Amino acid sequence: MEWLLEPFAVSFVQRALWGGILVSLICALAGTWVVLRGMAFLGDAMAHGMLPGVALASLLGGPLLIGAAASAGAMALGVTALGRSKRISRDTGIGLLFVGMLSLGVIIVSRSQSFAVDLTGFLFGDVLAVRDGDLVFLAVALALAAAVALLGHRAFMALAFDPRKAHTLGLRPKIAHGVLVALVTLAIVASFHVVGTLLVFGLLIAPPAAAALWVRRVPLIMLGAALLGTVSTAAGLVISWHGGTAAGATIAAVAVGLFFASALATLVTSQLEKKRVHAS
Repeated sequence: MEWLLEPFAVSFVQRALWGGILVSLICALAGTWVVLRGMAFLGDAMAHGMLPGVALASLLGGPLLIGAAASAGAMALGVTALGRSKRISRDTGIGLLFVGMLSLGVIIVSRSQSFAVDLTGFLFGDVLAVRDGDLVFLAVALALAAAVALLGHRAFMALAFDPRKAHTLGLRPKIAHGVLVALVTLAIVASFHVVGTLLVFGLLIAPPAAAALWVRRVPLIMLGAALLGTVSTAAGLVISWHGGTAAGATIAAVAVGLFFASALATLVTSQLEKKRVHAS
């Protein structure tokens, strides 16, 4: 027990834990819909689409969050606009924006004297550098994400399982999709400075995907994703502390590992259930 609790006696690890928990809750709200809607590629593109704004803000000495929000907003608008085209598939549009924004970001970062440091910080974040102000920001982002998820629940549900019915019910699926993209954008922008854009994708996808293997109701998937994200954060920090590994990457690795463990467990449970049915 002392081995498990030792890291959390340090103040910056405590802040990292709370930061990771808040990020897990935000990602659970947005990531559940990403998994149910099959929007994983969009989530990845949105995460990396922030690079130009972050790079430009870093180069000019401005707030990184504002740069990230502006760039992610532009990416979201681009995805929404191209998604309305009948000549270009949604995946093609996302892929083009993904490559274009990422390339532009790398070009801007290459103008900086600290290219490697800037890009590494953007991709992997620094969960151990979370400050009290960051926790307040994450708490506000969580409240906003919860409000959007609650108010848009009915429209998101219809959009995820029957878009045609959503249109019939007057739920305006195109607007609902735009709001959902905004929710994913909020989760990514709020979380990237904690675990980085490359690793926030792990918390956005892995916990909801693991929870979806066990339960079917959306609120339960969100709850399960939040719990798995919290466990991943705590376990990742403990492993990082004792193993000397990168904290953000370790948290994301644990989250992905829990998904594969859940997938294996459901497979074994399914096989045992089949054997029990045949035996009876």
